[in-house]
Amino acid sequence: MATQNTITRHDHLTFKGNLKQTRYGWLRLTPAYSVHLVAELLDKYASTNAVVLDPFCGTGTTALVCAERGVECETGDINPFLVWLSETKTHAYDTADLDAFGVAAAAIAKVIQHPPAEPLWIPPLHQIEKWWSHQTLQTLAHMLYRINSQAESLPGASVNLLKVAFCRTMIDQSNASFAHQSMSFKKSAQMSLLFEDDSDLVLASWEKSVAAIAASAHSPIVRQPRVLLCDARSLTTALPTNSYSCVITSPPYPNRMSYIRELRPYMYWLGYLRDGRAAGELDWQAIGGTWGIATSKVAKWTPEADVAIPFDEFYTLLMDINRHSPVLSRYVHKYFYDMMRHCNQLFQVVKSGGTIHYIVGNSKFFDVLLPVERIFAALFELAGFEDVRIRTLRKRTSKRELFEYVVSAQKP
Repeated sequence: MATQNTITRHDHLTFKGNLKQTRYGWLRLTPAYSVHLVAELLDKYASTNAVVLDPFCGTGTTALVCAERGVECETGDINPFLVWLSETKTHAYDTADLDAFGVAAAAIAKVIQHPPAEPLWIPPLHQIEKWWSHQTLQTLAHMLYRINSQAESLPGASVNLLKVAFCRTMIDQSNASFAHQSMSFKKSAQMSLLFEDDSDLVLASWEKSVAAIAASAHSPIVRQPRVLLCDARSLTTALPTNSYSCVITSPPYPNRMSYIRELRPYMYWLGYLRDGRAAGELDWQAIGGTWGIATSKVAKWTPEADVAIPFDEFYTLLMDINRHSPVLSRYVHKYFYDMMRHCNQLFQVVKSGGTIHYIVGNSKFFDVLLPVERIFAALFELAGFEDVRIRTLRKRTSKRELFEYVVSAQKP
């Protein structure tokens, strides 16, 4: 196993590098990595006839780079919202789609300026009053109602663009802050006072979002990817075996971050979540989920007795974490147990000679530094991959010991 240390801290290797890139910055979500890194890996490892797989689609970065280059790609996720977003970002929009989007967006702008008086459905998001003012909530509700009521008369692609614009406006007008790794709330003093009332704020945000989406949706898509709703631990139930020549992905990090929690405003508004229990259940199904009832289920989880993680220090690390928190020790154990199942499935769908590239970050639990990149390397070797290499990408902006890596390997 080789390790190459090239320690950098470049914004172009983070989501910040995606903001000015056509469709890549459509929504600001936590699970996002750099378009530049994907392009670099494709240049080095994927020929023109490559078939690329991303088993953790996230925001669709790998799929979109492939779509713009005309590279065949398949991607999937267990989260239906992320599947929708990846499909929407990688769709080839025609003139009719964009014209319909523009006309419908102008009609919604009038709704913002003159919202009806009657109250409409708002999502059952916990303590929703912390997110938006009452007036903004009602305006957003009327916007979404107008989008949904036009769904049957508009091309489906244009409806999806309207929903992206709605999501941008909704989060822009919320009290959410992205100043930290995990979504939090702004302080009251940070709230904008540039406009006289909420409707002016919403209208300005809507028009800005619509203009940005309309401009970037013109970007050419040479080959649309196939996007699937699937579980990364059971790839062979959805994907053909011995088929993929290059895998570029970034799985959830074992850092206690719940992606369902981070995505909850989008998922509640668009109807992917109905209540807190559903959110916890979906997080339990995802690898690394820790929100709501997922935490109590992790606390009760036990692995199969004859299944061991193939890393010499692993169980010592678990005991060290257990001294501080038995639940977090089980969380780490289950994360790599699930990833081991994933790696075994991955080996079956990758073709001989195919390469895999996993963007991962190490973690720290109390005083225990978890060498995630080395554990992934061990899992790849156990699954049957060869020539495993670790490259340090950058210093992350959180704790000083935390870095991001690419772990690569090849199927013999």
